[in-house]
Amino acid sequence: MTSETPALKRKPTLTFWQIWNMSFGFLGIQFGFGLQNANTSRIFETLGANVEQIPILWIAAPLTGLIIQPIIGYFSDRTWHPRLGRRRPYFLVGAILASIALCLMPNSPTLWVAAGMLWIMDASINISMEPFRAFVGDNLPSAQRTMGFAMQSFFIGTGAVVASALPWMMTNWLGISNVAPEGEISDSVKWSFYLGGIVFFLTVLWTVIRSKEYPPEELHQFEDNVADEIEVEELTREEYEYGGKRLVQVGGISALLGALIIFLLFRAGLNKELYILAFAIFVVGILWVAAGSMKQSGQYRNGFVAIMSDLLQMPRTMQQLALVQFFSWFALFSMWIYTTAGVTKHLYGTTDPTSALYNEGADWVGFCFAVYNGVAALVAFTLPVLAKYTSRRVTHLICLILGGLGLISVYFIHDPMLLLVSMVGVGIAWASILSMPYAMLAGALPSNKMGYYMGVFNFFIVIPQIVAATILGFIVGFFFKGEAIYALVVGGVGMILAGLLCLLVEDEG
Repeated sequence: MTSETPALKRKPTLTFWQIWNMSFGFLGIQFGFGLQNANTSRIFETLGANVEQIPILWIAAPLTGLIIQPIIGYFSDRTWHPRLGRRRPYFLVGAILASIALCLMPNSPTLWVAAGMLWIMDASINISMEPFRAFVGDNLPSAQRTMGFAMQSFFIGTGAVVASALPWMMTNWLGISNVAPEGEISDSVKWSFYLGGIVFFLTVLWTVIRSKEYPPEELHQFEDNVADEIEVEELTREEYEYGGKRLVQVGGISALLGALIIFLLFRAGLNKELYILAFAIFVVGILWVAAGSMKQSGQYRNGFVAIMSDLLQMPRTMQQLALVQFFSWFALFSMWIYTTAGVTKHLYGTTDPTSALYNEGADWVGFCFAVYNGVAALVAFTLPVLAKYTSRRVTHLICLILGGLGLISVYFIHDPMLLLVSMVGVGIAWASILSMPYAMLAGALPSNKMGYYMGVFNFFIVIPQIVAATILGFIVGFFFKGEAIYALVVGGVGMILAGLLCLLVEDEG
């Protein structure tokens, strides 16, 4: 620190209602995700998808997050609007786009139109969602960040309770039909999506209007935001060239690995879906090589080079949390894409999406999803208390193991009502997944890259979803003869493993 550096000051402690207002938009965001998670597989099956096709059709969701979140994070770190601030412009634009997409999705006339709409809808939701994580890091002092992420978990759970159960509520409370002719989406699903679009926009608008942000010059004066700052401009030309050489080396290895996997898959004649992950490894390698070459030639002051370079400079805590996130979200994605197919066949004995029995089972899955989200909302504010008496990593460990046991138990259930018991474990895990990793991460990030690294952290949500989307269909079809219920067992084992990996995380909080 030089003599010209302004004296550091403490970030003001916010009131409960200020934290409430800055998190309220997550209620609408989860309306969007809740409707998407509970109904997209149903829409795909209604439009003609078979059980092996569902994972690859879902690939849109993780891929859009992989691309959108770090880009939005990078630019939101460098945005300042005199009226809307740093993160709120992205909240608002994403909300407008997502609300439109939610209204269009259930009106898709064909399967591939629905798959395309999922890309657009998920991209729009991600534009709003990504800056919300950095918003907590920007506005709250370290002591309040666990509460801030717990508040987000509360709204995520609350929003998803209603969103997941909306088709069931539309049918049972309002008498709207949940059955439609072959190839058409039922009215109960359509009206649920319309309502979700309205709620999404209004709740995000509330946060935009009722919250404030610190200008960049003031934000850098807070002591919470100066630790481990990395100023790119201070690096020498030689340091840039060395970093560029490393990027080229890592990128070359990645590209060769991806190419080798593609060749082996081709020789083995395996499912085409498996090529997606290998191709992604190859493309990332090429991008690293390109960024490294630009860095070596002196073209290092641009967003592309910064984004690709910082991928190799993640804080240690972030690297350790990556494995936990991988297995946690692999399990969640298994649940989201296979619960409808698994429950309707395993418990209801039908695979016909036009039948009343199938739609009864699909509605019950939506209600079960509402239950686990409701449990998450109720549990959210108990997690900081448990973490206080144990630690954040032990708290996360306990919750993930309960969630894994909940998923595995679905296989042994033959009464649909007992699924609610399974969802309690899943809900406890979900509450922790939405808060504890971010609370552990926020203190390890430099403030001038908070948005970017929160976006990069999404990689460890997205990559397991891509892996699940590319291999789960193959696993279910080849090893389990198309029995979707086994995907939930695989997911449960993954979640328990994620819990055990929490013991490796270094967390000073």
